[in-house]
Amino acid sequence: MNAQGGAPVHPDTIGFEREDPRMAGTLEVALQWYGSDEKQVLSFANSRPTPGGGTHLVGFRDGLTTAVNTYARTQRLLTAADPDLSADRLGEGLTAVVSVKLDHPEFLGSTSGVLGNATVRPCVAQAVQEHLSNWLETHPEQAATVLGVIVSGSRRD
Repeated sequence: MNAQGGAPVHPDTIGFEREDPRMAGTLEVALQWYGSDEKQVLSFANSRPTPGGGTHLVGFRDGLTTAVNTYARTQRLLTAADPDLSADRLGEGLTAVVSVKLDHPEFLGSTSGVLGNATVRPCVAQAVQEHLSNWLETHPEQAATVLGVIVSGSRRD
C-alpha cells in the first residue's frame, strides 16, 4: 500500500484493535502518513472490501479530525483564528486500513460495497480519537513532524 511515493513522515505504523459490544464486533485500524499529496484509505467489513466506504469510514474520519485538531490546538500549532483542519487535509499523504468485523453487518447498495450499521460510526470515531490522541501525546517528536507537514500544507492553500 505504501507505493504512493514519498518517505514516511513517521517511522512506525500507528495501529490498534478494539472490541466494542455497542457495535457487536471488533475494529482494526492501521495508518501512517507519507510525504505525498496522495491518500490511500482502504476499508473492509467482515473481510469484504467496502469501496463505497460506509459508517466505519465516516467514523474513522471523525476520530482522525477530532484527535488531530485537538492536539494541534493544545500544542498551539493552530491559532484561534485558524480553521480546523479538514478530513481531506488530514488525508493528504495518509495510508490507512479500516476494518470492522461485525456479528450482523448491514450492507447498502446493489453491490453491497457500503457498510450501513449506524452504531459503527461512533464506536470507530471514539476508538480512533482515543488511540490517535494517545499516540500523539506519547510520541511528541513524531507528532510534531506529522502536524508540521499537515499544518504547513493547510496554510499554503
